[in-house]
Amino acid sequence: MVKLLLYGYPVTGIRSSRGIEKACGDSVAFRYLCANVAPDFRSIARFRRRHLDALRSLFLESLKLCQQAGMVRLGQVALDGTKRRANASRAKAMSYKKMAESEQRLQREVDDLLADAERMDRREDEAFGENGRDEDLDRELARRETRLAKIRRAKADLEADARDKAAARAAAKADNKGANDEEAARAAEQARETASPEDKAQRNFTDRDSRVMKTNDGSFHYCYNAQTVVDDAHHVIVATRLDNVSADSPAFADMLDEVIANCGRAPGQVLADAGYFSADNVTAATQRHIDPLIATGRLHHGEEVPAAPRGPIPKDATPKQRMARKLRTKAGKAAYARRKAIVEPVFGQMDVVQGAKHLLLRGSAAADAEWQLLAACHNLRKLFVVKGTAKIAPS
Repeated sequence: MVKLLLYGYPVTGIRSSRGIEKACGDSVAFRYLCANVAPDFRSIARFRRRHLDALRSLFLESLKLCQQAGMVRLGQVALDGTKRRANASRAKAMSYKKMAESEQRLQREVDDLLADAERMDRREDEAFGENGRDEDLDRELARRETRLAKIRRAKADLEADARDKAAARAAAKADNKGANDEEAARAAEQARETASPEDKAQRNFTDRDSRVMKTNDGSFHYCYNAQTVVDDAHHVIVATRLDNVSADSPAFADMLDEVIANCGRAPGQVLADAGYFSADNVTAATQRHIDPLIATGRLHHGEEVPAAPRGPIPKDATPKQRMARKLRTKAGKAAYARRKAIVEPVFGQMDVVQGAKHLLLRGSAAADAEWQLLAACHNLRKLFVVKGTAKIAPS
């Protein structure tokens, strides 16, 4: 099973269980790997779900193999996030306002159906006597009750998120005003009690963990955000994770820590676009002895970075001004120009070869495990290119 997955994901882009089952009958390579014993697609799907944690760990194994092959230098790495489409339809979503309306309507329908069932029971008791047996609920009633439960669960999730966000904003505001911990906690609790979701806030019933995000083509879809750090030597992925936060900046420090944990040491320099810039992120990199080059703003197409001003840096310069000045130097411009060439080809290769733009599994944990497996397969492909061709290269 592992052989089928590891061959299907990186080489052929066949990831669905039905697609792998079909390939086991049509493809010579797949037939060789399964010894002409094609597994049922249900068995493939169950195996993948049952062993998600073990399949997730293949990413670290692939990274270790790449390190042993001398393919990871950690001199310069690039960090970027890419939106991955979730296995969730926009048609299976509902806003908070619509949820409240549908909840009331469905509750009335359920009450009416239960009342009808009660009247029917009384008529049948009169006609056939009371010695009967209990029957299952009518299909229409069961369907409405299932729908009502989903709406209430999604509605509760939106309300909890609204309370958490309001509390975090209130605590941050109190902290900026110089309040002590007790005052900040009190402000957060008051905000939590009065918070409610916006009418337009949405949840998807197919994949509740996915979120609406803006993709590269300017459209909005239910997605996850794949944070990925790539080494410049051979485009090996050294750290990656999948979350449902559309903003990139909050993941910066955690991704640096993940690189250090995975590789055993910190990279020399990290390149990131403007979505990651903040004074806290600059501090986080320098505290880890990593040289940060983070864009402070976006340039229009064809616009060149202006030259750095001459003279000493003003003492009252903000972290953003210092970073902007650093990026305008000759060395800074040359280094940052490598960012796209390091990380963007990885996403392109994974999209074209592995079909990684769309995820198949639902739920944040399963989607993250699938993305980790895709990243592992990408690293294994890079390893094959280096180690597979080294044997036939002239000495």
